[in-house]
Amino acid sequence: MPSRKFADGEVVRGRWPGSSLYFEVEVLSHDSKSQLYTVKYKDGTELELKESDIKPLTSFKQRKSGSTSSSPSRRRGSRGSRGSRGSRSRSRSRSPGRPRKSSSQSSRRSASASHNVDIKEMRKEVLEVKLTPLVLKPFGNSITRYNGEPEHRERNAIPHKNTQEQFPLSQESSYISTQYSLRPRREEIKLKEIDSEEENIVLKGTTLSRTLEVTATQTKDLEFGGVPGVFLIMLGLPAFLFLLLLLCRQREPSLLNFPPPLPALYDLWETRVFGVYLLWFFVQALFYLLPIGKVVEGTPLTDGRRLKYRLNGFYAFLLTSAAVGACLFWGVELYYVYRHFLQLALAALVFSVGLSVYLYVRALRVPRAELAPASSGNAIYDFYIGRELNPRIGTFDLKYFCELRPGLIGWVVINLVMLLAEMKLQNRATPSLAMVLVNSFQLLYVVDALWNEEAVLTTMDIIHDGFGFMLAFGDLVWVPFIYSFQAFYLVHHPNEVSWLAASLIVAVKLCGYVIFRCANAQKNAFRKNPTDPRLAHLKTIHTSTGKSLLVSGWWGLVRHPNYLGDLIMALAWSLPCGFNHILPYFYVIYFTALLVHREARDERQCRRKYGAAWAEYCRRVPYRIVPGVY
Repeated sequence: MPSRKFADGEVVRGRWPGSSLYFEVEVLSHDSKSQLYTVKYKDGTELELKESDIKPLTSFKQRKSGSTSSSPSRRRGSRGSRGSRGSRSRSRSRSPGRPRKSSSQSSRRSASASHNVDIKEMRKEVLEVKLTPLVLKPFGNSITRYNGEPEHRERNAIPHKNTQEQFPLSQESSYISTQYSLRPRREEIKLKEIDSEEENIVLKGTTLSRTLEVTATQTKDLEFGGVPGVFLIMLGLPAFLFLLLLLCRQREPSLLNFPPPLPALYDLWETRVFGVYLLWFFVQALFYLLPIGKVVEGTPLTDGRRLKYRLNGFYAFLLTSAAVGACLFWGVELYYVYRHFLQLALAALVFSVGLSVYLYVRALRVPRAELAPASSGNAIYDFYIGRELNPRIGTFDLKYFCELRPGLIGWVVINLVMLLAEMKLQNRATPSLAMVLVNSFQLLYVVDALWNEEAVLTTMDIIHDGFGFMLAFGDLVWVPFIYSFQAFYLVHHPNEVSWLAASLIVAVKLCGYVIFRCANAQKNAFRKNPTDPRLAHLKTIHTSTGKSLLVSGWWGLVRHPNYLGDLIMALAWSLPCGFNHILPYFYVIYFTALLVHREARDERQCRRKYGAAWAEYCRRVPYRIVPGVY
């Protein structure tokens, strides 16, 4: 079914039949068979227009406040009166002392002058129509958005019978709807040429104003506490990560023993370990370049392009698993990773900082159209948030690669190493049930993410944030070395879990996973095909962007049911560690703060994008993450 461009209730500009003049109208309905829009003019006249005869309000400049919109009939009358006045002024301006021209020459000059005046008047008329003030009033039962786009009706809602409503008319804006333009064909052609020329000027001006508006917004609306905030984050997070790892290695990881004693420099850095990390990174890059897996297109960019991505993350995981299995078979000591855990963490940190510097320097030479929407122009902030949206070396997408590959797959490998280290240090023939639960839960999470790899292409990380220190540090350092924190904790602080307790923990994990997976599956299915018959029972709110918001199903329970499932799973990861220390529950505390902050970012983006439709969605679905609580 062809997609429609304008939604019911939207205020647009409609071409008056038989002319090139546009006036404010409200879209009442759309016929999918004839592809005609039923629109309503300000005097109550309803007409059917083609989509080509309708333009958004943003395509027209605003004229000066002293100007007012006129009707087609008034414009024809005023043009004739202005022309007659121009003829009288030309006859009076003739000098008596000049030689009198012949009648033929005089008539030709008069006709030429009259023609020039007509062209000027037509140009003025077009400009006056194009520059009509966009003063929006409530139309019918629609709600006017802050940016001039009305909220759209719900798919399953009953349309209001407002065909008898009349718009409030002023004397200047009223016109006779039954009169049509009967100007000569030659004049109509000239007017269309002028209309096209002026419209191009208007569109260029609109594009420039939008660019300036975006630039101004970027310099004012800085997240994460602005420049001071991101500066403290870049200094504080790496230090905090190492303090947590050092605290976890203590016999009594209590806050009373904080801060832990700092190790010697040789316990933190070794060039050979840095080489091992580089080997891991480039092996994963080699797996990424393999021509296996399907190729899909990402979301449209600002210039209309759609980048292509190869989905082979799950194959990379299988190849990595085979390589790790071969290492175990050949007797390679994976315990090396545990003994040099702090050194590997520092190696990953150094690599992520170097990668961030490279990303920022190369982004200084890219065109403005390739910059991330989150970039601001400030060097410190852009170094953190990322300046370039999609940095690529050929077809190798650096951000997309780091999002799922080295850190996420490395997380699983580290968990396996911790399981082997527990057996070695505690002289166990088999791993503990707590360690098995942690490894199994987190393995399921990683495999699910790689199996549904395409879903990452619509996340804020990919479509909004650039690739800078925030994502480089988060993907390459924070994920593998903090998300594996429960397994690292159990190596030094074993906890025996009964089968009954294990069953309850598994039930909590499955509950969170079902919510997380079903909510994401419903969202992705709706994004791919909103007209899928299997989704016909879902209620939606249509928006002026052409997309719809789900207000039933999982997304009618809370605004972010996937975050709710994520939090429940995070709790299940920590429960096998027991309740002797709060340290293994750091991940739950951190993850809660992370999702609350991300939800706030999502809220700002959606409010700016959907306007009144998002306000209606928030009214229908009041809770953000936890039903009845938040």
